[in-house]
Amino acid sequence: MPTPDRNLRSVDLPADWAPDSWRARPALQMPTYPDAAALAGVQAELGALPPLVTSWEILALKQQLAEAQEGRRFLLQGGDCAESFSDCTSDVISNRLKVLLQMSLVLVHGLRLPVVRVGRFAGQYAKPRSADMETRGDVSLPSYRGDVVNGPEFTPEARVPDPRRMVKAHARSAMTMNFVRSLIDGGFADLHHPEYWDLRWVTHSPLADEYHRMVSGIGDAVRFMETLSGSQVHNLNRVDFYTSHEALLLPYEEAQTRQVPRQWGWFNLSTHFPWIGMRTAALEGAHTEYFRGIRNPIAVKVGPSVTPDQLLALIDVLNPDDEPGRLSLIHRMGAAQVAEKLPPLLEAVKRDGRRVLWICDPMHGNTESTSNGFKTRRFDKIRGEIEQSFDVHAAAGTRLGGVHLELTGEEVTECTGGARDLTDVDLERAYRSTVDPRLNYEQALETAMLIVRKQSQLGSAVRV
Repeated sequence: MPTPDRNLRSVDLPADWAPDSWRARPALQMPTYPDAAALAGVQAELGALPPLVTSWEILALKQQLAEAQEGRRFLLQGGDCAESFSDCTSDVISNRLKVLLQMSLVLVHGLRLPVVRVGRFAGQYAKPRSADMETRGDVSLPSYRGDVVNGPEFTPEARVPDPRRMVKAHARSAMTMNFVRSLIDGGFADLHHPEYWDLRWVTHSPLADEYHRMVSGIGDAVRFMETLSGSQVHNLNRVDFYTSHEALLLPYEEAQTRQVPRQWGWFNLSTHFPWIGMRTAALEGAHTEYFRGIRNPIAVKVGPSVTPDQLLALIDVLNPDDEPGRLSLIHRMGAAQVAEKLPPLLEAVKRDGRRVLWICDPMHGNTESTSNGFKTRRFDKIRGEIEQSFDVHAAAGTRLGGVHLELTGEEVTECTGGARDLTDVDLERAYRSTVDPRLNYEQALETAMLIVRKQSQLGSAVRV
C-alpha cells in the first residue's frame, strides 16, 4: 500500500492535550457509572486489547477525504442509527454491506467519480438522549443510551450503566470488522460479480429493473475493456471500506487512543472516522477537547441553531492548520429550514477560506412522530433536504461532497414513502429500530438514484 498521507502536510501536535484532558471540561451525554473502580478497570482492559483499525487505514481515508474536498470523490456514509449486540450476525452485516455497495455502484456510475465508502458500524453502539431519565407511569429509570452503556429493557437491572458493556462493544466491533474485511478480501465486492450483492427479498422491487440494467451496462463495459486489453482489469475485485461512529462515550474512546510506531501524534484506533454529534459540539466541551488532539479525520454535526461565528470558532479549534482531509461538516437542518439556515454557514466558511468537506444528513432534521405512536421520517422530506442542499451549495459556489444516511439491508418499514409509498399503517408491519427510523433497501437505493439525477440536472444547468 502506498504511503496514504503523501500529500498531507504535518501539523503541530497540541502541546496541552492528552487523551484524558477532556476530563477537565463539561462532559454532556455521559452516563453515571455507579462503580468508578470497575470503570477504570475496564478502561485498562480496553487499552491492552488489539486496536480495531490501523493508523495507515486512517491516513488513507484522510487522503481520500482530502480529494473529496477538491471534488474528486464523493462520500457515502451510511448504516444503523444505533447498532445492537443482537444484530452482530452474518446476515445483518452482509445485507448492510450489500446495500452500501449497491448505492456506491449507482453513485460511481452516475456521478463519474470514485466513491469513499464509510459505514456507520463496528462501533455505533452509543446514542445521545434528550433526557437522563425515562418515565413510564410512576417509574423513572435511566434512559437507554445504547448497548455500550445499558440495556433497552425497562427494568432497573438493565438500565444501570455497566462498564463491562464496553468490552462487549469492542468485541462485536472487532467481529463486524473482521467479517467485512473477510468478505471484501474474498471477492464479495468484485465488480465482475455484482450479483453477490443482491438481497433475496427485493427481487420484485420497483427499482430492481433499473438497477440491474445499470449493473448489466457496467458489466458489459468491464468485459469490453478486458477483451481489448487481453487481461483482467485490476482493482475491480475489491473496494476500500471504512468505519465511523459518533464518539459519544469518551471513556471508551480514550481507552483506545494510542500512539503508534513510525507515526507522530495520537490516533483513535476504535474507528477510522469519528464524529461529534450536535448535542455535544460545544466549543468548551469535553468532546471538542478530545477531538482536537487526535489525528483521525473527524466530522461535526451542524444543526439549524449554529451561527456562522460559532462554526468558525469550532473550525479554529478542530482544524487550526487547515489540514486537507481533516474536517467534515455534516449539516442536518431539516427540509423546512435548510434553504434558510445553510447559506449563511456556507458563506462564512467560504469567505474565510476554510478547507472542509460538506456532507448532507437528511435524516435527523426530519424526524417526527405519527398518530399511532411511531417515530418516523417521510421520504419526501429526506429527498427534499438532499435536493435543496445541492441547490444551496450550487448557489453559494460551494460543493456538497457527500451524504450521511441511516439505513439497513433488512426488510423494515420505518420511514414512510419511497418506491412502495409506505404509509403510517405500514410502520406497524416491520418496525425494528430501538432508537431512530432507518431507510430500507429500496429507499436507500432510491436515494442514491435521486442524488445522481440531481447532480445531473445541476451539471446540465451549468453547461447550458
